[in-house]
Amino acid sequence: MSHVAKREWRRFTPRERAVRYGVYLATAVAFSAALRSIEVVPEFLRDTPAQVADLLVRMWPVDWGFLVSTVTVAMVETIHIATLGTLATLLIAFPLGVLAARNIVASPTVRFAAKLCLVASRSVNSLVWALFFVAVFGPGALAGTVAITFRSIGFVGKLLGEALEEVAPGPVEAIVAVGAPWRSVFLKGYWPQVKPAFLSMALLRWDINVRESSVLGLVGAGGIGLVLDSAINVFQWRAVAAVLVAIAIVVLLAEVTVTFLRKRII
Repeated sequence: MSHVAKREWRRFTPRERAVRYGVYLATAVAFSAALRSIEVVPEFLRDTPAQVADLLVRMWPVDWGFLVSTVTVAMVETIHIATLGTLATLLIAFPLGVLAARNIVASPTVRFAAKLCLVASRSVNSLVWALFFVAVFGPGALAGTVAITFRSIGFVGKLLGEALEEVAPGPVEAIVAVGAPWRSVFLKGYWPQVKPAFLSMALLRWDINVRESSVLGLVGAGGIGLVLDSAINVFQWRAVAAVLVAIAIVVLLAEVTVTFLRKRII
């Protein structure tokens, strides 16, 4: 009587398991190296709750007078920085996104150049851009607006290019078949399919830019961050609380506004 070998089902092959364990090990080693490199002091961690409690006591009550007289004006400037930066982003990122789409532009060189610009924009943090443009234009809202623009171009352009590459080819091929010029092909074939995604990108990026504009003033790029930095430097903790309250309110309102507009427009 022959015996049939018992087979045991396993989700992963031995090679796949070895790769997974290797990834886990590499992650653990990287995490340990990171903890050592940042030099965490246990004494400071144990003292953190007491320090936070003391800071909250100093921040209360909130300086509402400072909020009305100073913070409101700076917050309006922050919203202007985010809005103008977003509008400038759309004007620059749109053609770059089109040039980066492989189903629209046949030249690999042109696509590479467009994607290089988008990658360069995304790879630099907004605070680094702000530092650079503060050195170019001097402290103020202009530097913050340009920094927001350069930071956002890569985000919007990349997503637009990917959206264009994923359009259904049928409508485009039908318009091309009747001999329509490229402008009509784009406006009637591509744009209707990517318009909802593009509007969603614009609203989402404006929401992100409102948040990022709030901290650009820490490096001199105007807005509410400049007021926050000044209050921290002179230990006016009640004024700091007023700034934080204003930032929280504006960020919440921006989130509600973007959600409302997406439901009504898109």
